[in-house]
Amino acid sequence: MSMLSRDPSIMMNAISELDQRSRDIFRSIVETYLETGEPLGSRTLSRALPISLSPATIRNVMQDLEVLGLIYAPHTSAGRLPTDMGLRFFVDSFLEIGDLSSEERNSIEAKVQEASQGRTLDSVLTEASQLLSGLSRSAALVVTAKSDLRLKHIEFIRLEPTRALVVIVGENGMVENRIIPLPIGVTASTLVEASNYLNAKIAGRTISEAMAEIARLRERAKQEIDTLAGELVEAGVAVWAGSAEKEPGSLIVSGHANLLGDITALDNLERVRQLFDEFEAKQNFLKLLELAEDGEGVRIFIGSENKLFSLSGSSVVVAPYRDKNQKVIGALGIIGPTRLNYARIVPMVDYTAKVVSKLLR
Repeated sequence: MSMLSRDPSIMMNAISELDQRSRDIFRSIVETYLETGEPLGSRTLSRALPISLSPATIRNVMQDLEVLGLIYAPHTSAGRLPTDMGLRFFVDSFLEIGDLSSEERNSIEAKVQEASQGRTLDSVLTEASQLLSGLSRSAALVVTAKSDLRLKHIEFIRLEPTRALVVIVGENGMVENRIIPLPIGVTASTLVEASNYLNAKIAGRTISEAMAEIARLRERAKQEIDTLAGELVEAGVAVWAGSAEKEPGSLIVSGHANLLGDITALDNLERVRQLFDEFEAKQNFLKLLELAEDGEGVRIFIGSENKLFSLSGSSVVVAPYRDKNQKVIGALGIIGPTRLNYARIVPMVDYTAKVVSKLLR
């Protein structure tokens, strides 16, 4: 019976009931792949195992593991490599998560805090991305959404008689600058009046909440402020809403070059090229926020498990970061080939996300 024709529940039961010998062989294959990227053959494995097994016995076990979908032979007469399902089984059953040294923790916290001094959230996230890339020697990514960001401050600055700069600051430090046309007759005091009204009414609200509040107060606004200031109020909120609609989130990727450092075959180069193409599809990265929100802590998506990067067969280790209300507003992590050093990367991503969340609180 072929592997594809078997009941998945029967397959999982069979995998979970593997004997110790099969587990030792499987674990050696995966660990060799994670370290070298190379397939492991029965003869090499017979010399490396702590127990004495002949190459023929190991080949029989390999065949059983292959039927279960945990390993495969990349070409005729080769050793074996883990499949995506095999890597998932390894991560769930065998992976021993390491821990960061005190020096690494202090370095992450100090550099992220330094980036936060007098700068925007983008500066903090860029620093976090570069830190993760440098420590992991992989590509790092950070994604954040705008639609749920809460407004902190808005200001209108006249540039010339017919144009003004709208400066909008979110509670998380994100700044938007947009130029808008000015209605005829707007004075400096009108700009101040519109800014003060907006800041009093919408501070702490999301874009959608702010738009709803302005709509609700429209009639009252006609009594509290003049017509020109009222037009500016609505224009200011529309600028932020339009920005969020056109660019619903920001993506920061650091360490592209690290993805090119371990390419040994043309098919690997094609995978990296495909991953770069996937990076360009920024809107897809917002789905990482949904994935990060589905569970607490670090999530690991391996190869074909991750629909966002299924074409390039990449793995993603991602963790959410949260605002002061414990709401997930972004995610950060590592992306690269399936042979990532998961044991080292998981605590690294987890701690960096916690540091960023702490700063936001």
